[in-house]
Amino acid sequence: MVPFKLSKELISEIQTLIVARQDGQLQAMLEDVHYADVAEIVNGIDHIKQATYLIKLLDSDKTSDVLTELDDDLREAILKRLSVKEIADELEELDTDDAADIVAELPPERAKKVISHIEDKEHAKDIIELLRYDEDTAGGLMAKELVQVNENWNVLTCVKEMRAQAENVTRVHSIYVVDDEGRLKGRLSLKDLLTTSTKTHIKDVYISNVDYVDVNTKDEEVAKVMSKYDLEAIPVVDEMGRLVGRITIDDIVDVIKEEAEKDYQLAAGISQDVEADDSILELTRARLPWLILGLFGGLGAVFIMQDYEEFMSNPELQDLFFFTPLIAAMAGNVGVQSSAIIVQGLANDIVKGSLWNRLLKEVGLSLINGLALAVLVLAFGYIMNYDISFSLTVAVALICVIIVAALIGTFVPIVLDKRGIDPAIATGPFITTSNDIFGIFLFFYIAKLILHF
Repeated sequence: MVPFKLSKELISEIQTLIVARQDGQLQAMLEDVHYADVAEIVNGIDHIKQATYLIKLLDSDKTSDVLTELDDDLREAILKRLSVKEIADELEELDTDDAADIVAELPPERAKKVISHIEDKEHAKDIIELLRYDEDTAGGLMAKELVQVNENWNVLTCVKEMRAQAENVTRVHSIYVVDDEGRLKGRLSLKDLLTTSTKTHIKDVYISNVDYVDVNTKDEEVAKVMSKYDLEAIPVVDEMGRLVGRITIDDIVDVIKEEAEKDYQLAAGISQDVEADDSILELTRARLPWLILGLFGGLGAVFIMQDYEEFMSNPELQDLFFFTPLIAAMAGNVGVQSSAIIVQGLANDIVKGSLWNRLLKEVGLSLINGLALAVLVLAFGYIMNYDISFSLTVAVALICVIIVAALIGTFVPIVLDKRGIDPAIATGPFITTSNDIFGIFLFFYIAKLILHF
């Protein structure tokens, strides 16, 4: 299969066919194109009317999936141009989790009308149930479509029921076993099912060891469980232990992607989930708080430097000011490196053991790095004919700054995580600003001790 590649020429050709109302040619051209690629085409069409026309033209069994792949703003704009009945027809073709996501984006009154137009009332009931859960929980992620069998059935009855249920399931990852109350008991191996007598009861062959999550489990925790145990799907139970749905790997990939994007923005000093095409007001609200923090941090550094203004009046010490950017930059870089490693470890749940042991390890690592960089500073001082005490001052200060910055970069994310705050916030301007201030203070304080001014 040749990978699909979107081009301006293809977009232009499709738009020309739309303007000319060449419906048959458009349908033939896109008939064998994967829905994700069709979504890429629709995303590339500049005119919303033409994008909507294409969605209305194609069959709902394809465009329903296309809608789930569209950019959020474009999907919202297209949904506004579809009738209540047209949206309901699209939802009929989707799994309940994807259908619930689209309904959640609609205004409340319109959402009610759309649900009332869904002909499959069981499907509509499942969508309504999923809307009760917060979107960042297992309940908000799960789909109702799954294959479940009763532990009291024999193998023959089980196979008949599975055939009926599988018609509504896109992909059968697992066969779940429940009791008469619907409580999850375990999972059924397809191999055991095929090699067991048709009269054997399921309770005699099912596997009781099954990983599951509660409807209120946070999506990040679900992602950790599925990643740890390499699961393609995981069952979801309610507060009474009853099987109510399943979460598949495609939904978890979306969660991981969104979390990575959020952490990246936090690390860059953006406090809200924004995109490049958001309004100026939204982008300003997301960026300005951290810029203000950086401003105050810079002002703090100014006040520290003013306390040591006698450097400027001493010709032998004036050159120290030229090294302040070096000290501040190294402090910020080391702090960000340390915090990034810790944040990654916390995200993957591999930061274990004593905090003190981790801090001691970081001190050892920083000492090695600091000594290596200090040697380079001393060599630079020798080449530039700086006084040995001057070069030694910069070198010692650099070692101390690196150690302190590494400790802050390690300590802060762990403390934030224990207090329920996203530790990714520590990899951005928070760490950089604090380490700049500490770095400049340590630099001048150590200079004062060594040079005796």
